[in-house]
Amino acid sequence: MSDILCVTNRSLCHEDFLQRIRKIAACQPKGIILREKDFSEEAYKALAENVMQICKQNDVPCILHSFIDAALLLGAEQIHLPLHILRGMEEEKKKQFRSIGASCHSVAEAQEAARLGCTYITAGHVFVTDCKKGLAPRGLAFLQEVVESVAIPVYAIGGIGSENAASVRKTGAAGICVMSGLMQCENVEEQMKKLEK
Repeated sequence: MSDILCVTNRSLCHEDFLQRIRKIAACQPKGIILREKDFSEEAYKALAENVMQICKQNDVPCILHSFIDAALLLGAEQIHLPLHILRGMEEEKKKQFRSIGASCHSVAEAQEAARLGCTYITAGHVFVTDCKKGLAPRGLAFLQEVVESVAIPVYAIGGIGSENAASVRKTGAAGICVMSGLMQCENVEEQMKKLEK
């Protein structure tokens, strides 16, 4: 069973985005977080329908991002939210998701996310990454502290590749999130194998 969550960013893709999603889904990751932050809700919903279908065909969880109402309309069971959106989420809506995740950047945020009903969180950014240019990474000690501070699974995010995935797993993290490594690699299957070692 994979412990890799793929986080999407279609602007990093060198091929048709849905084609890339098909390749990733075929490798059976833990889940695919559809995180297209620049989309309007309507455009996101249209893309999400296609991605959910691909995930379903491959029996891979599709985790929608940010747009709660669109996710509910599409019958999505899992959602990942920035903390500020989670804070304003109505309890009734929370009950309609089997799994809720949140992005956390400190122990306090991780504990808050757990209190607000998250079933897992992502914590980062752990290593230097182009996605957070100029921002110092928080490192493995930070990750370990977050893991030890909550009772829910913690997935590490930020600059994680085959060369440092093992060190992340040693902290007790439930798994790793990978964006550019899976969006840009030449061969998805090979990349997944390297990441899972």
